[in-house]
Amino acid sequence: MKRDQLLRNTTAISTTVIVAIVIVIIVIAGVGAYVAISSTSKSTTTSTTSTTSTTSSSTSTTSSSTSSSSSSSSSVSSTSTTSTSTSSTVSLTSTLPSETVLETGSSLLYPLMLIWASNLSTVYPNVAINPASTGSGTGQADAESGAVQLGASDAYLSNTTATQYPNILNIPVAISAQEVVYNVPGIPSTMHLNFSGPILAGIYNGSITTWNNAQIVAANPGAASLLTSQTIIPIHRSDSSGDTFIFTQYLSFSDLNWNSTVGYGTTVTWPTVTGEIGTTLNSGMVYNCQSNKYSIAYVGISYLSEVKETGLGYANLLNQAGNYESINSTTIQAAANSVVSTTPANERISIVFTSGANAYPIVNYEYLMVNKTQTVAGMAETLRTLLTWMILPNYGNAPVNLNQVNFIPLPASIEALSQAQINLITGP
Repeated sequence: MKRDQLLRNTTAISTTVIVAIVIVIIVIAGVGAYVAISSTSKSTTTSTTSTTSTTSSSTSTTSSSTSSSSSSSSSVSSTSTTSTSTSSTVSLTSTLPSETVLETGSSLLYPLMLIWASNLSTVYPNVAINPASTGSGTGQADAESGAVQLGASDAYLSNTTATQYPNILNIPVAISAQEVVYNVPGIPSTMHLNFSGPILAGIYNGSITTWNNAQIVAANPGAASLLTSQTIIPIHRSDSSGDTFIFTQYLSFSDLNWNSTVGYGTTVTWPTVTGEIGTTLNSGMVYNCQSNKYSIAYVGISYLSEVKETGLGYANLLNQAGNYESINSTTIQAAANSVVSTTPANERISIVFTSGANAYPIVNYEYLMVNKTQTVAGMAETLRTLLTWMILPNYGNAPVNLNQVNFIPLPASIEALSQAQINLITGP
């Protein structure tokens, strides 16, 4: 009897232990499954996030008024294998072959090229990008001859040049503008003198010689008492310059006499004017205007901070609608908007003296010239990737970059046109 009872007790205990063990096994299995699911979910989220996120930091661009050198730093990092842009059809690889990319040209675009080169050296450490401020004409010529991979220009290819070099693409990478600056003692920094194309044409052809000329006074009634009989010193570019191209376009499009006698181009035959100064690059324009009282000059907007620091004034300009407009992102955007629907596939178009009530009259696409047929292995992929990075609104065209030089981003439809041109670049 006692033996039977003992057996029953032992059996019951064994059953209880077995059940407990089974329960423990089930719990452990459930926890393991939960952990696995949770881990997979976290991994997927991290992977998805890393393909679309970048971290950017930048410092202000600084340029010396006595040289063309500028310094800035900005970094963009990505840990993913592929970085997807805001466009679902465009992606950027995180690895590129070791290449050296040479860029020369526009001193207006140069400060932004320095920022981009700094960014891209972090994203693509195998690629060395070497920008040089040489003037738009040199940038175009270097791209055409094959001396560089990228030629920067504020001026688009002429019909003649485009026919002569059918393999050269001119790709807009951002939108800039040009200011007219002056050194007139007694004009407060809060006051911006008004100028029209015909007045500026008169100054640069020698028919308007003093600051109290009747046309200047009529355009600036509030400053009449501050405008004296001092001789105006016109400063112009002596190198082949995209800034000269867009400045003389403004004069040509708004003044028939200038158009028929001088015209426009990266170089023009400047009329002889007493006291005139010829110089090179935007830095030279700022320096000479600062150094010569009662002078006037045209300068790219990427040097606006230097203009302000040196105490120079900058003008409001008369647009096609008959309004004097200041240079700012709103008026620049208004000008750009006026040509969005008419920009051709090759993107060779002027944004100077366009229609629009509040359009600033000297605005332009900043172009990078590139040969669509590359001969060095890996260079085509490298250039396609770099140029795509530059035009995307969450990378090169992001405010953190463009705001430093007062540029505005490409509109979406112009970005698409630029991307279509970039896609034409091929090589071995």
